[in-house]
Order: sequence, then C-alpha cells, then structure tokens
Amino acid sequence: MPEILMFQGTGSGVGKSVLAAGFCRLLKNRGFRVLPFKAQNMALNSGVTPEGLEMGRAQFVQAEACGVFPDVRMNPVLLKPQGAGESQLIRMGKVVRTCSAREYYTMAEENFRIAKEAFDSLKTEADWIVMEGAGSPAEINLQATDIVNMRMAEYAGAKVILIGDIDRGGVFAWLKGTYDLIQAQHRPLLHGMLINKFRGDVSLLQPGIEQFKQIVPVPVMGVIPWREMKLEDEDSQNLQSKIVPDAKLEIAIIRLPYISNFTDFDPLKQLSGISVRFVNSVAELESAELIIIPGSKNTLYDLRFLHQKGFAEKLKQLSGHTWILGICGGFQMLGEKVDDPENMESSAKSGTGDSESGLGLLPMKTVLAGDKKLVRREYHGQNWLAGLNWTGYEIHLGQTEFHENPQEPFVVPEVAEMHKAALGVIERKRKIIGTYIHGWLESPEIIQKLFALLSSETFDIPFSFQENKEREMDELALFLEEHCDVDKILQN
Repeated sequence: MPEILMFQGTGSGVGKSVLAAGFCRLLKNRGFRVLPFKAQNMALNSGVTPEGLEMGRAQFVQAEACGVFPDVRMNPVLLKPQGAGESQLIRMGKVVRTCSAREYYTMAEENFRIAKEAFDSLKTEADWIVMEGAGSPAEINLQATDIVNMRMAEYAGAKVILIGDIDRGGVFAWLKGTYDLIQAQHRPLLHGMLINKFRGDVSLLQPGIEQFKQIVPVPVMGVIPWREMKLEDEDSQNLQSKIVPDAKLEIAIIRLPYISNFTDFDPLKQLSGISVRFVNSVAELESAELIIIPGSKNTLYDLRFLHQKGFAEKLKQLSGHTWILGICGGFQMLGEKVDDPENMESSAKSGTGDSESGLGLLPMKTVLAGDKKLVRREYHGQNWLAGLNWTGYEIHLGQTEFHENPQEPFVVPEVAEMHKAALGVIERKRKIIGTYIHGWLESPEIIQKLFALLSSETFDIPFSFQENKEREMDELALFLEEHCDVDKILQN
C-alpha cells in the first residue's frame, strides 16, 4: 500500500497545486513511484490526455513532475464554469452535463463514488500518492457534500498538510480558523502546516510560530519564501503580466471574463526582452505589436464582452496594422458569427438557441453543436509553417467553416475533404492569425516564425519549453528540501 500525502489550503490560491507538484518531483527524485490525485477540480484551464480525455491542468503538471503520462484517474471529476451559475460537469474525462451548483451537490455521493474508484485504481500503481484538496476544508456549508478535502483524506488515510499564504496577511488567523472549523473527527488527519510565500527575515516570524504552538496542536513544518514560479497555473485569478522596460516586443492578451487555457502563453513570458500583458481596457492595446484573443469557456458571453467594452471596434481598426491572434474560442470570435442553436454554452432557456455577431476579421462562421472535440496529437505545418512539426491539443465545442477556401491554412488537414474548415489560418493582408490548436507556442521554431512577422529584429529563443519546465521542477524540489522539514512531513 502506498503512503498518502495530501495538501489542503486555508483558501484558494495559497499554493496547493504548486507545492503538490514540488513534492511529486521531490519524491520522484528520491527514487519513489509517485502519482498525483485530486478528486474534484474546478478550473477553466484543462488539458487532453493521450487517450483524448479531459482533466485539470494542475494534475497535468503534477503528472509531469512524477515523470508519468497524465491519466484521468488523477482528476476524476472536473467542473468548468461557463456563466449564469452553471458549470460543465466532466467525469473521467468526458462531459456528462451542464448543471447549477445546487444540482451538482445533489450528485455528491455519485461523484464521491467515482472519485474513490479512481483513487483505489491508482493506489495499486504507486509508492506515494500526492493528493490535493480544493478551496478550504473550513467551508462548513459544504462539508456534508465534500468529496475533495477531509472526506477524501479520511477515505484515503492521508497525512494532511495545511497551507497558509502569509502574503495575504493574517496567516495565523487563517490557520487557526481553519483548524477550528474542521470537523472534530477529521482534525487528527492534520499532520502539519506550511506557511507559504513569506517575504523578509524569517527570524522575525519565529516568535509567532513559537506562540502558535501553544494555540494549535499541529506543528508548522516549514516557512517557504516567496518565489517566482514558472509552472503553469490553473487559476485565472492568479494571472500575472510580465512587464519589461524597453521591451523588444509588446504582447497584449485580452483578459476575457471566461478566459481558459491561458497557460498557452507561458512560453512567451519566459523569453527575455518580451513584455506580456493581460489587458482589461482598449487603451492598453495601442502599444502592442501582437494582440491575442485567448480561449474561452463561454465564447458567446466573451464575444459580447468584446463588443460592449469597445474591443471589437478597436480590433477592426487595428487589423492590417497590428497582428491579431485568436486561439480556440478566440479563433471562433474572429469570424462573422457564432451560433449556439442548442444552448450548449448559452444561459438562454427558451430552447430557441442563441447567437452573436463575430469580429468579422475572417470569412467564416462557427456553430456550437455536436460533441466536444478532444484530441492530442502531432501536427504538421504547411505554407507559413511548412516543414515544422509539433505536439499540441484541441479542446473545444463547435464546427468552424469558411465561406471560401482559407487563403493560407498553416496546418496540414486531417483529411483531404477539409477544404472549408481549417485548424489554423493566416491572413497576411489584414494581419490575422487563428487556430484551434493549444500548446503550439511551446515550439521555439513556431515562436521564431511568429516573431518574424512582428519585427525585423532577430530574436534568440534559446530554450525548449519542456526542458525549462523540467529544470524548474527540479529546482522547486530542492527549494522545498531547503525550507521544509521534509523528513518530518513524510514520516508516519
């Protein structure tokens, strides 16, 4: 039977996912077979497994940290918010239905059964399982229907490490309050606490830790300094711009209300001399050499957002002068219209369907119908990207068709008949690029091709994104070894 280590937090965004990934790599580097697990995830950032199944991005990263392929058993239940208080429910990598929060909690026991079955299957294949909770176990209104925090920890027999974020302030109150609100039968599962994102002189914090020992009977097992993390984040609330004075290139990414798969742009943020800004206003587009419309979990809602906030008009004005790139939902928005006849993403309940005018930058129309497209494979370039091959994935609803053959498709079609549809196109006169493919910017060769359109300067792109990620995971593991009492955390 494997050892089970679980990271829970005093709230969302305290660093659970990253610290779990760090301990996955730490244990792997100590020679153990390690697997990640999160019973239920809520995130707009997801990925596609080699089998064509969908799971949360955090567990993708953690699987990489373990040195294994992602497997939907690592995240058996996934919720993807899509507006009007509704989320898409995904079980074992497949869409089940769209439901409200109230409807979801009526399915708690069925979801818990699925989560337990996935965990039981995984635990036969590992020496250690590193689990992650969600939100906070102190959410007393949700404890009865919990499937991801203390109930899951109890079922798994996990040692629970509670993480508090001192950067937010009041970390001792967060930790004490969480301890008090955890149900009494679950408190013995708390093995230790970690204080994360500390800035300054740790000796000044030590008297507080000594006093805290008298208040809560759970030891603080580490104070982790604030550190810039280069691993993908699944929470859009944590989106960070990268501002570079006198940058060679300015890249502006429109921060859509339902932005998804925003980790597509992490490789750009790791390049020197490149500013990458998530923007909220039209005025912020002026200085950009490249404007990106990212993926969306609710294309119609975010398309309306572009119209209402003046982005649509501004993008039309800038087309032909500034390069505009749309990815996935952003690609769909570049067309003339997006229809949702079956209300697959819309909040309309009339059954008559919904639609929205697109940006009118490409001669195409998208209909949101049919099954979600989920595929991970190797793609082959043509025309603009001739001779290039890369691995990426598609994860979207809808079929996009051009009114005429695309002027310059840059992805070799899957089948010869795909003359009216395209996975990626470039329109040089209007300076428009659109694609359904995620992960293509992890290719240094593609980034070189893209930057050549934006500037006459020469750019040195000296890294493999995957090699960079592997190096970051190893450095994170060493960082945790230095600042945590790892042996105490791992002991029974």
